[in-house]
Amino acid sequence: MSVTLEDVRYMANLARLQLSDDEARSLVRDMNDILGYMELLGQVDTSHVPPLEHVTDAKAGFRTDRALPPLDHEAALKNAPDADSDYFRVPRVID
Repeated sequence: MSVTLEDVRYMANLARLQLSDDEARSLVRDMNDILGYMELLGQVDTSHVPPLEHVTDAKAGFRTDRALPPLDHEAALKNAPDADSDYFRVPRVID
């Protein structure tokens, strides 16, 4: 599989990008290099490699999942940039 200049122009149109001719040709080269590398990776024998959940030993980074009591109302509003007695105040976004 290879990417053509027409493919790049089609994708750029979908993404609403305006590319110069040089940029489009550069993307064709880059995408074809990426696809070539993916084909090379596809040839690697991974049948003896166990599947991974994480690439690193993430177990050391997770805390135990335990229920904690919820914040009381006053503590939840304490760090709000703007709040009244009961609610967070945010700027109006819809007129």
